[in-house]
Amino acid sequence: MNARSSPFARIGDLPTSLPVFPLTGALLLPRGRLPLNIFEPRYLAMIDDALAARDRLIGMIQPRQPGGEGMTRADGLTPPPTALYGTGCAGRLVSFSETEDGRYVIALQGLCRFDIAEELTTTRGYRRVVPDFARWQADLTPEEGATVGAFDRDRLLRGLRAYFAARNIPADWNAVAETPDERLITTLAMLCPFAPQEQQALLEYPTTVERGRAMIALIEMGLAGSGDKSARH
Repeated sequence: MNARSSPFARIGDLPTSLPVFPLTGALLLPRGRLPLNIFEPRYLAMIDDALAARDRLIGMIQPRQPGGEGMTRADGLTPPPTALYGTGCAGRLVSFSETEDGRYVIALQGLCRFDIAEELTTTRGYRRVVPDFARWQADLTPEEGATVGAFDRDRLLRGLRAYFAARNIPADWNAVAETPDERLITTLAMLCPFAPQEQQALLEYPTTVERGRAMIALIEMGLAGSGDKSARH
């Protein structure tokens, strides 16, 4: 399945119910691309249903307790649903393949953030919510070019070099230098190994500018904690 342009131009085009995939440490942002390896039966069912739907949308959201949804216990009982953060991001299923052992390898393209208005009763094992997209309608319009000069890109890149070096994370720095602001911040926010609470905070910043400034602070705090002051003024 190949990626296609989004058919969603307005909040009114978005669905009134949404399947959600609770996963700790998985951050999806508007216009970001998130690869996922699906193997649990209820989420295989979720992907089957999403493929059959017109919109092919899935909501990525973090559980408030690390680890995601509880698996069936040794006594055969299913634990109660994990409490979720109030805000997630809807992504469109743009890539799909099935492995020989029955797993699904997919990619979601971030579309628009949402707040949970209500959780719905479901029969297929995975969870569904009523999403409220109103607060995040600006997500449907790309910000490309709007951040130039609004945050300190050079400071971010200096910190990023030290941060990646300290964690042995490889990077193509020529490609990084050529990446526009919004795409750079979105990609880095999704890839950097920030704590789940920090990822949630990055998700909820209203604009790319604010997210970029917050990332500078997170990177510099991470370097300070490791004893590396090279990226700070």
